[in-house]
Amino acid sequence: MLLIANYEGRSGTEQSAKLLAQRENGLRAIIEGIKIVEANHDIHTVGLSSWPNMLGELQLDASVMDGNTRRTGAVGALRGFKHPVEVAYSIMQELSHEILVGEGAERFAREIGAIISKNETETSIKGWNNFIETTLTHEQQKNFPNIRLLDIKNTAIDPEKILANSVQDQANEQAKPFDTTVYLSIDHEKRISSATSTSGWAWKYPGRLGDSPIIGAGSYADSRFGACACTHTGEMTIRAGTARSVVLYLKMGLSVADAVYEAARDLADLKTGYLDEVTIHAIDKEGNYKVVGLNSSEEIRYVVWKPGMLIPEIKSAEIINL
Repeated sequence: MLLIANYEGRSGTEQSAKLLAQRENGLRAIIEGIKIVEANHDIHTVGLSSWPNMLGELQLDASVMDGNTRRTGAVGALRGFKHPVEVAYSIMQELSHEILVGEGAERFAREIGAIISKNETETSIKGWNNFIETTLTHEQQKNFPNIRLLDIKNTAIDPEKILANSVQDQANEQAKPFDTTVYLSIDHEKRISSATSTSGWAWKYPGRLGDSPIIGAGSYADSRFGACACTHTGEMTIRAGTARSVVLYLKMGLSVADAVYEAARDLADLKTGYLDEVTIHAIDKEGNYKVVGLNSSEEIRYVVWKPGMLIPEIKSAEIINL
């Protein structure tokens, strides 16, 4: 058995590890852990209290994948529900579709009785207000939201500048632009699973989907070979099909480390975009794992649990410069 999660997902890892140790289905085990993260108001890129889009609306994405069947469920641009990862799982269970977005996803969530939640909080709205006040011109603010959003699109590329000012009264840790939450697992039956949840970029263009709900880009699981999930700039891993690529490299016989390195080189060959700090998390069917961060000047951490550990352990990813 094995559990891998990125650092921002750490608040749910003890629950997932407990369920795996109790021989729970691996996909259900990681979903239960991610639900804890979605309800954590201190993590501002997953669920409750996440940073909104340009219009101040909080849109959430999530996905799940069962490596035994390769069935998936994904949801994009979901508003007003507490646990998008649970909605994604229900899509996999209830429909022949693999992904629902926007109003259709919200209708489905209501029909299955998903927990309704106002995910915007005083903190997240304060951050968005600061974005509006510090980024838009006086004329844009006066006419907002009836303005051309394309004129402010570049400010969404680097939210750190806005975040640094938007939460001056909070701890430094809370001011950081956290990543998507990603979990990978191997359960007692050797089923390999993946699950993700995110609100995406702070101040993103309305309707933007990152890699999290795009199976094969942000995550992929195949019990015959392994699994992969990615964090940070999803636009890059969408273009490279990174998660699926890692699993295909495993299928070709590469070690988990070499599979990740090869996928990283694929990313590095992209000619435009923001590659720095993209992080690749991967496992193989034997329980080996590798986590690599790209072009980062800061430490990137992740969480691992294996049988025999009392609690999940925090480790540092390898940083490679491309």
